[in-house]
Amino acid sequence: MSRLASTFRSLGIAARLMVILTVILGVGYPLVVTGVGRLGLGSQADGSLVRDSSGTIVGSRLIGQSFTDASGRPLAQYFQSRPSAAGSGYDADASGGSNLGPESLKLVDEIATRKREVAEFNGVPESAVPPDAVTASASGLDPDISPAYAAIQVERVARERGLPVDEVRRLVAAHTQGRTAGFLGQPRVSVLELNLALDDLGAIGRSG
Repeated sequence: MSRLASTFRSLGIAARLMVILTVILGVGYPLVVTGVGRLGLGSQADGSLVRDSSGTIVGSRLIGQSFTDASGRPLAQYFQSRPSAAGSGYDADASGGSNLGPESLKLVDEIATRKREVAEFNGVPESAVPPDAVTASASGLDPDISPAYAAIQVERVARERGLPVDEVRRLVAAHTQGRTAGFLGQPRVSVLELNLALDDLGAIGRSG
């Protein structure tokens, strides 16, 4: 067999193999995995979507969101999420952090400004503001806040909604998750689910 014929034969084998593997790994495998996921983990396979009491999709358990008005001002009747550097905020297509290092003067100024604003908004001293209230996560999509950040927001939310402070604290506790498997990560509060629970009380309808 000539060298040219051998080359074409090798190319033909490679092309067929590529088509076969593309069908198996690029089409078949994803379909099988998706099918198994839908059967055993339907919610997670669909994106861990969250619905309100009327059945409307309002977000995902995996992606944070802002609770602000049309002008970007935080809504006082809602628990606020941590800052996000993903696009214009919690943009899954632009997931990422600010890439500013701890010695960045811009980051230092941003943190100082955020700390002052969070303290004023919640009526607490700046020393009570926890780190996650003023720093974005690495992904920019974190849907949770720390129990400490939730705690400094309780009185403000209770006041705005005309609810007893103890009732709001109870909701925070009910939506606080412990460490994964008992030792991974930190305790956290799902902001979206907590705010939906507040809306279910009927004190104030969601706006903005």
